[in-house]
Amino acid sequence: MATVGPRERVSQGVLLPAESAEAIRAHLPSVADDVVAAIIAEIPGYEDDLGGRMGSTIRTAVQMALGGFLSLASGRRGSDPRTPTAPAVEGAYALGRGEARSGRSTAALLSAYRIGARVSWREMSGVAVASGLDAAQTASFAELVFAYIDELSASSVAGHDDELATAGRAREQLRERLARHLLDEAPAETVTLAAEEAGWAPPSTLTALVVPSPQVRPVLSALPPGTLAVTDVAGLDDAAVLLVPDCHGSARSTTLGRVADRGVVAGPARPWTDVRRSVDRARRAHALGLGGDTEEHLEQLVLTADPEALADLRARALAPLADLKPAAVEKLTATLRSWLLHQGRREDVAADLFVHPQTVRYRLQQLRELYGEDLEDPATVLRLVIALGALP
Repeated sequence: MATVGPRERVSQGVLLPAESAEAIRAHLPSVADDVVAAIIAEIPGYEDDLGGRMGSTIRTAVQMALGGFLSLASGRRGSDPRTPTAPAVEGAYALGRGEARSGRSTAALLSAYRIGARVSWREMSGVAVASGLDAAQTASFAELVFAYIDELSASSVAGHDDELATAGRAREQLRERLARHLLDEAPAETVTLAAEEAGWAPPSTLTALVVPSPQVRPVLSALPPGTLAVTDVAGLDDAAVLLVPDCHGSARSTTLGRVADRGVVAGPARPWTDVRRSVDRARRAHALGLGGDTEEHLEQLVLTADPEALADLRARALAPLADLKPAAVEKLTATLRSWLLHQGRREDVAADLFVHPQTVRYRLQQLRELYGEDLEDPATVLRLVIALGALP
């Protein structure tokens, strides 16, 4: 009769003789204890967790996983001992999720699996050889043990990743809800509760940024981790609103400098519960086509706060020019604006307008004839400065 080799025995669902499997199974409780002890000794941070309920859970999981493997390797028909059973896979997956919730990385988890595989194999192989397992069977047994452990570790990593992704999405949703409450000026108690639920520590101030939609991700990566985001704001089809914590004082220029080339419009820093004021200013500057820091555009923002009132003021201020031809109005308006801004310095006005000083003198004479003594009246001068200050 032909001898059946180890790999053929695997394909038939049999690797271990019944006596070897039973001998190993009898030692599984001590194997699980040794695995836990080795993990505690070799991986910092596991001492406390594995000493209590978690340790008991790990011992049970090890016994279940290796017990399932032994069942497969010793004769479950049609089964591949390299592939864990559903309960073992589900247990490993749950373990990975639990590790993520505990704040540990996959590095610690995979180290624990490597240690577990090493200790398990050392213990089980010794028992198997003592029970009569030959060299070829022992080699195949080793290969399948480590393949089986690899499958379990992959399931745990998948659980870890899924838990982080789920927690990340939940946190993002809670933080977006908080941001919407802030934009909607919800009651203080509603906003405070939303911040607590989102695990978000309120800063001293928040600063609103209006960011072009394609730039949201790179801008977020350059901002503090507590930044809140709302990507679908009514009236901002092409942009999102980000709320940046503590972007005031010396931190403002540093923070905005990181995103200076991203088309960002930054509102002023405001107390965090009053950030809607910052949002409104940033949105208005965005609508006016003003980029960068709105602190650098305050004059323009003030002068354009009420466009209809500004148009009425300008019409009243320039009434003495109403009967002139458009070309003359344009020249005299530009001269009057420059004269006001340069405080009457004729040479500076000429340089500003790229004309001869004598031309400036002639135009100013025309303006004095049109306005008369009103050009010396502070109220008229103020009206003209406001009316003409918003012109490009």
